[in-house]
Amino acid sequence: MANILLIETSTRVCSVGVARDGQLLALREDHSANYSHSALLTRFIESALKEAGLSAKELDAVAVSMGPGSYTGLRIGVSAAKGICYALDLPLIAIDTLRAMAWQCLDQKREIILQTGDGKLPLLLCPMIDARRMEVYHAIFNEELKTIEPTQARIITDDSFSTLLKNHRMVFFGDGAEKCTALLQHENTTVFNDVFPSVKGMVSAAFEKFSAEQFVDVAYFEPFYLKDFVAGAPKVKGLFS
Repeated sequence: MANILLIETSTRVCSVGVARDGQLLALREDHSANYSHSALLTRFIESALKEAGLSAKELDAVAVSMGPGSYTGLRIGVSAAKGICYALDLPLIAIDTLRAMAWQCLDQKREIILQTGDGKLPLLLCPMIDARRMEVYHAIFNEELKTIEPTQARIITDDSFSTLLKNHRMVFFGDGAEKCTALLQHENTTVFNDVFPSVKGMVSAAFEKFSAEQFVDVAYFEPFYLKDFVAGAPKVKGLFS
């Protein structure tokens, strides 16, 4: 039996879980908007392991959400995952954040999706992560989670998906979709404002990769930031004035 620790910190959600053989045994999540990952992550890991009845030494691997997403959030999650892998000599599994979100949406919302729009049209899934202002990180998958459009950064307008929407039903979700709801108005569109990155969407992919021994190099793995980090000016009175 394989035990995997799962870590998701790509957005404001801090999510930690422990799974055994494809089943989630414990889950800890915080959805607050204050990005408290650095304060919560270690505590969540300890709590999830305790609920699962496991010690860290009984883990077989660590799976971490690889992005895209928040630069700081991804750094915190990946650094923690690497530290655990180094300390316990465990393999590291990297999970595509947007694909995990798509799997989670299908798992949680399948019945609702089947009842929306023209059921004769093929279905497309578009997870969106907020990238500030009207820009999002997104990808598009079909119902079998095959990539239709790869991950990209995009400024959303009212005609961003007009071509695809002519012949497809599209489901949008994530905090990026939440802020763009007013621009995603079309008879073939469904928007879910309650599907966010979570380790719940990582379980299936984590065990598939574990079984196939698809691990990343603990020393050299870096998150998929998509865009370079740009630091803002320090908010200290008197500087640069």
